[in-house]
Amino acid sequence: MALNRRTFLEKSAATGAGVAVASAVAAPAAQAAPAAQPGEKRYSLTVMGTTDLHGHVFNWDYFKDAEYSDKAGNAQGLARVSTLVNQIRAERGRENTLLLDAGDTIQGTPLTYYFAKVDPITAQGGPVHPMAAAMNAIGYDAAALGNHEFNYGIETLRKFEEQLDFPLLGANAVDARTLRPAFPPYVMKTLRVRGARPVKVAVLGLTNPGIAIWDKAYVQGKLAFPGLEEQAAKWVPKLRSMGADVVIVSAHSGTSGTSSYGDQVPYVENAAANVARRVPGIDAILVGHAHVEIPELRVVNEQSGKTVVLSEPLCYAERLTVFDVELVFRRGCWEVESVAASLRDSRSVADDPKITRLLSEQHAKVVAYVNQVVGTATQTLTTVEARYKDAPIIDLITKVQEDVVRAALAGTEYASLPVIAQASPFSRTSEIPAGEVTIRDLSSLYIYDNTLVAKLMTGAQVRAYLEYSAEYFVQTAPDVVVDVEKLTNANGRPDYNYDYVSGLVYDIDVAQPAGSRIRNLTFNGAPLDDAQQFVLAVNNYRANGGGAFPFVASAKELWSESTEIRTRIAEWVTAKGVLDPKDFASVDWKLTRNGVPVF
Repeated sequence: MALNRRTFLEKSAATGAGVAVASAVAAPAAQAAPAAQPGEKRYSLTVMGTTDLHGHVFNWDYFKDAEYSDKAGNAQGLARVSTLVNQIRAERGRENTLLLDAGDTIQGTPLTYYFAKVDPITAQGGPVHPMAAAMNAIGYDAAALGNHEFNYGIETLRKFEEQLDFPLLGANAVDARTLRPAFPPYVMKTLRVRGARPVKVAVLGLTNPGIAIWDKAYVQGKLAFPGLEEQAAKWVPKLRSMGADVVIVSAHSGTSGTSSYGDQVPYVENAAANVARRVPGIDAILVGHAHVEIPELRVVNEQSGKTVVLSEPLCYAERLTVFDVELVFRRGCWEVESVAASLRDSRSVADDPKITRLLSEQHAKVVAYVNQVVGTATQTLTTVEARYKDAPIIDLITKVQEDVVRAALAGTEYASLPVIAQASPFSRTSEIPAGEVTIRDLSSLYIYDNTLVAKLMTGAQVRAYLEYSAEYFVQTAPDVVVDVEKLTNANGRPDYNYDYVSGLVYDIDVAQPAGSRIRNLTFNGAPLDDAQQFVLAVNNYRANGGGAFPFVASAKELWSESTEIRTRIAEWVTAKGVLDPKDFASVDWKLTRNGVPVF
């Protein structure tokens, strides 16, 4: 039975507690443990974890209409994870295990888009979300909220929460007015051990403060997202005072201590290691959000001197974290003696047929949907070189955004202003083949569910925006042979935080230091006037401050909509019928070194 939000809020109002759940009596642990000393008992607990599933149920690439594959030979999907979980439960005894997730569950593939927008779970008599069905069947004990849980609005998130058989945790997701928890902060699991007091395991869920920026349109005035450290410091002592023998944190937050949104909010985006270091009383942290693989990271708490073990499994269900927690019963209390973390690999097993059978019908619907033909391309378009060359396939995105915004502002006081647009090379492998164009071809070009916003910017602000974007390139001397694999992603800047801007012509001189790379910047053939006003067609992630690009978040908003940019691209291609680069392609920028083109 799903844990009901009203039930939780009534309970928390009365007791200040989260969700308490008791398990059945546990058999002796199957895993090896240190020999018990006289008067001591030992117990071995296994806590498994996934994160950043992003709608991956099967080892299937909807964009390529084929089994997923990459150069490393990885495999994806909850069907694989289910097999790994079954193996571990058989090894350790299911009653001695817990299964957690650290968020970003319901966005990321055409499967999740389909059941949010095409056949939405919020419709009367609507379907059960495939991620809810899969996670319920596998038997998750709890999941933390991820920032992408909010991408489709609060109604969709609440419906997903209602369909789950386990709590969706978010101690730092609070009501904006009352600052009381809007989701259960924690769950307390009771594991019974023969001949000794039960072991109480508290799982605290923490989510990302960046939600306040990235999904401002949905959460502003409704929900607030205080920092992870602050809320952990509030809740961990409460959990210990309630008798928790083990405290596990499931945190949708990376370990780097950095933020992609600059100083727009006072809280750190990737704060998991800070939580371990500064909040005493935590035994282990399941890390999410950063999409990196961390088998085991040990952090010493500054106050207690105790070691906290962190682990982040690779995203998309490619890995499963396994925490092995050894406890000893001394003087009437359970004490955590050691924690170790390791990873299990999804490519080492086959799909669980139970999950395959359960969701095959929904999978088939989505495969049929994405293979709908919407037009014909005159030539093949690809993103292979789009990081370092002005590629026509990215110009398609900016052209669509320009057209949509111009139409939206027609008849307004801003209709006469020039419209420019930003777009990022999200994928390095996207391709629209010559011939028939399908929804999946276009979806692979624009993999996020971003929507479109129009912002008012000056020429000076656009110049600063471009300079910031150009920090993506590694400074490269004029006499050095260019290696395109080492030319981009300076200081870890991801591809999605590098922007083209259409409607202008400019050079990016990569021989120059960051901050002085934009050269020969013109508009309509003349040097850019810093006082000129522009309408920037920009995705909502960037408009709300994602990537910390200057000026755009604070710029005046002229218009916005809830239709995804991906959908707008499909509509544009459908209306045209023929996808011909002459209708959208232009060479707006190039890389140079001391004025000499790199390519």
